[in-house]
Amino acid sequence: MDSLSLQSHLSLRSSTSTYPARKPGIAAPEFVKLHKGPSKSRYLPQRYRMATSSREGLNGIEEGDGVIIVDHGSRRKESNLMLNEFVAMFRERTKYPIVEPAHMELAEPSIRDAFSLCVQQGARRVIVSPFFLSPGRHWNQDIPSLTAEAAKEHPGVSYLITAPLGLHELLVDVVNDRINHCLSHIAGKADECSVCAGTGKCRLRQ
Repeated sequence: MDSLSLQSHLSLRSSTSTYPARKPGIAAPEFVKLHKGPSKSRYLPQRYRMATSSREGLNGIEEGDGVIIVDHGSRRKESNLMLNEFVAMFRERTKYPIVEPAHMELAEPSIRDAFSLCVQQGARRVIVSPFFLSPGRHWNQDIPSLTAEAAKEHPGVSYLITAPLGLHELLVDVVNDRINHCLSHIAGKADECSVCAGTGKCRLRQ
């Protein structure tokens, strides 16, 4: 399954989150609490939970919301273009009217650029979704700082930084699919996926 098909497969599936509990006494970062609106998850404290529109009874994207999907950014053009492809797929699948890509560093558009584009399209609340696996320094410090700076230019526009991908059940399917596809490729039963195509990475070595 290629990159686009895999992400579509991920979008089509629905599941609950499986984030591990946070240690007692460790407060959630302030930016996790939207300056409006609670949400739920099975394993996290109330103040640390993220909203999922596919789950009944929870709030989701509303009119006037803009979404920014932000990755790290790369000096490699192909890597940055992959985020554009994912955002196009995400926009098509969700039908959200305002969705913009952003790179934390090394490439354009920046978080500031994407924030401004959302506001220009009518967003009064901006949801920043980190396209990162783990809640490391970039999620805890860099993205919140860059987003706060961007928001200063747009008084009255609120924002939320969601959890990263983390320990989500659907990621098990993603990893398993990648493994199976690469094994099929080296067995001569499948073409290279769009990620590996032309790189020579997907081959058996001694």
